[in-house]
Amino acid sequence: MKADHALRVREARSRLLRIARKLAHAASLLLLGLVAITSLSMAYAATGQTDAQIEAKVMRLSHTLRCLVCQNQSIAESNAPLAVDLRNQVREQLEQGRSEQEIADYMVARYGDFVLYRPPMKASTLLLWLGPAALLLAGLGALALRLRRRAARPDAQLSEDERLQARSLLDRKPLTESRP
Repeated sequence: MKADHALRVREARSRLLRIARKLAHAASLLLLGLVAITSLSMAYAATGQTDAQIEAKVMRLSHTLRCLVCQNQSIAESNAPLAVDLRNQVREQLEQGRSEQEIADYMVARYGDFVLYRPPMKASTLLLWLGPAALLLAGLGALALRLRRRAARPDAQLSEDERLQARSLLDRKPLTESRP
């Protein structure tokens, strides 16, 4: 009987030890998770505002730069691989402490004035600034010339047979023999 009682005590201790180990393991995992969450939230709080400011500058600057492979899209609007690379390059340069003007100057030096949505007025960009106005004036001039030529032309007079034929077509009457 004593042996039976000792066996039961050992089994109970063994079960209690297993339960204690499982509880200790669960508590350590919970503690580790809390530490990880706390450290991540502190890191986000320390850098979140800076990242948001940088992202705002990236988007503002990206809207002023033209995508070089797309039709009239900024690098902010385009999903072309070159536009994604240019956005990343703008982000990296902002993180390095460069100003927006320095980045724009770098892009112009690398890709030319075409990369800017509002290129500066200078001899090489004169066609960009004056081209649309020149095309509009040329179109208006061509229209005025055509209207002037049309007004100078005398009206065509119809013969009597042509008038009768036109009248019968308009009235939907069958043609009668034309008068001599």
